[in-house]
Amino acid sequence: MKVDSKKILFYFIVFHIIVWTIIPTIFNTNLPLDTIEALAWGNELKLGYPKYPPIFPLFTELFYKIFGNQDWSYYLLSQLLVATCFVIVFKFSRYFFNNKAYSLVSVLLLETIYFFNYTTPELNAFIPLLPLLAATAFFCWRAINFNNNFDWIMLGVFAGISTLTYYLSLYLLASISIFFIREMIINKKINYKLFLALSVYLLVLTPHLYFIFESNFQSIEYAFSRSFYSKTKFLDHLLYPLSFLIKQILILVPLFILLRFLTSSFKINIDLNDKKLIFLFTITLLPIILMFLTSIFGGVKIRTMWMTTFYIFHGIFFVYLFQLNINLEKLKFFFISILIFFLILPTVYGTDSYFKKSKRTDFPGKTIANKIQNTWNDNYSNEIEVVVGYGWVYGDWYGGNLSYHLKNRPIVKYQLKNFSDVGIVHIDTLNNIKSCKGILLKIEPYYDSCLIGKK
Repeated sequence: MKVDSKKILFYFIVFHIIVWTIIPTIFNTNLPLDTIEALAWGNELKLGYPKYPPIFPLFTELFYKIFGNQDWSYYLLSQLLVATCFVIVFKFSRYFFNNKAYSLVSVLLLETIYFFNYTTPELNAFIPLLPLLAATAFFCWRAINFNNNFDWIMLGVFAGISTLTYYLSLYLLASISIFFIREMIINKKINYKLFLALSVYLLVLTPHLYFIFESNFQSIEYAFSRSFYSKTKFLDHLLYPLSFLIKQILILVPLFILLRFLTSSFKINIDLNDKKLIFLFTITLLPIILMFLTSIFGGVKIRTMWMTTFYIFHGIFFVYLFQLNINLEKLKFFFISILIFFLILPTVYGTDSYFKKSKRTDFPGKTIANKIQNTWNDNYSNEIEVVVGYGWVYGDWYGGNLSYHLKNRPIVKYQLKNFSDVGIVHIDTLNNIKSCKGILLKIEPYYDSCLIGKK
């Protein structure tokens, strides 16, 4: 069956962007936590933050400057990042397949993995990491095969920006490093241009490394606190890895079902001298193996969302692995199956959002902000410049929502100090703000607020 792969890919991507932008826009009342959190941080662009490195808030801040507090724009941003990943994967796959139909199938198979659709309305740090890691692998392969300075430099740039987006990108970079070590051992020589990429990588990281030292490794400590627990039981080193393994298999079930529609069997002959296969294994399965080992030796419970960026290359890998068994005459049936699968997920998402009203995306953030803004306007002459809330609940979530929705877009702080002659909304429990010297406003059933401004 002859297909225009680029044309089909274009229509698929446009359809994906439209559907997954419209569905959450219609059914969600409020933006998700991670998006609100990034928007609050982006209000004060820094070299790093207590929880994360700096790139993710940079993306959200750019869109805020263009669209303001329009929820649909952040769902759109998420889908544009996913779509960019699809395009890079398609271009990357052309180095492994002579037939563009295989490249198209490699991208369409990603639609069977729910990290690329169902979870994408929650714009978090993993979403911008998708195209960045795809670009890292793309330039890595080009650097290995063409050995020109530009590709080595771009490898260092994208590897660095990926690290500045989320530290879990280090699992892919560690896997690539293992591949380079293998190549050195086999070839018994070192390609010194590798140090060009490493130098660029460190140069990109330098400002954030300065932040890390200045902040006493706060973001690093947070990353470890989320991963490694001070008290682990022996069974944690067995049950957590087993749970992790089962989840990864279940995530891939839809991919194998759809791929089976194209293949006569899953029998393969593995050539350990196949450099392409080894590289694809390195960037596809090796990071998951390293994560699995982390779970075993660290007794770490791996959160499912952490695995978002570990499935970028699975389409290419499995199509390459089974390409001799793929029958392109079955493409029409495969396309129909993908379309059906594609339509099911947004339907499920919309239905779940409509009937389940206890999620963070049902939080009445805009209504609460309007109530506070109207009370402020009736009593004070200056603008709200600071929202104070302690911890992730009152600061990142409640405070972030106020920052996003209030007219003046105030900054969010965690402590009430050093704010003289500044309009402040302090949010907390009544016990903590009972000595409020301004207007006490109850926001039932969420929190109490103290409004302090100029008459």
